[in-house]
Amino acid sequence: MKALLLIDIQNDFIPGGALAVPEGDAILPIVNALQPQFDVVVATQDCHPANHKSFASQHAGKQVFETTQLNGLEQVLWPDHCVQGTPGAEFSAQLDMYRVEAIFRKGTDPEIDSYSGFFDNGHLKSTALAEYLKGKGVTEVYLVGLAADFCVYFTALDALKEGFTTYFIEDATRAISSEGYQKAKAEVQAKGGTFLQSASLLG
Repeated sequence: MKALLLIDIQNDFIPGGALAVPEGDAILPIVNALQPQFDVVVATQDCHPANHKSFASQHAGKQVFETTQLNGLEQVLWPDHCVQGTPGAEFSAQLDMYRVEAIFRKGTDPEIDSYSGFFDNGHLKSTALAEYLKGKGVTEVYLVGLAADFCVYFTALDALKEGFTTYFIEDATRAISSEGYQKAKAEVQAKGGTFLQSASLLG
């Protein structure tokens, strides 16, 4: 059984949003075309309280994209984004949601960030995504969404750890930094992940 995981395709991560990924909106037609090819489609949603400690605004004297320590982990400080109840946290209106069976929210704890769709960054708390997929009989996961070098990357690493055969659909993701993406890609490949283009699934 194969599942398509839609990672954080939200207004704040596409052009015009608070933490826009360059060309983030370019993936939408591909993601929509891919969905009917899969038995199971689920989505993750970054869903932060307004006082989330990953926001630079919560740290006096700190600037956006500086780093600090949070719960013993290095933390990039982001602009306020995907705040619960705001339009920025909502899924793009251009994203087809009718095949999405379940939404897994992450980043809800103000004290720790959560890039992966499976766990927070400290692996302290599960989102129950792995259990849900395994309960459906899923053995293969295909990842699309934003951003390729953060939330999609960390979701891929956790998918591999959870024993899923993991595919990263490159043209259905976009990265914040091309350099960061190359490092992320190398690590996912080294751990057994496969990178492919959507045409191989849509052909």
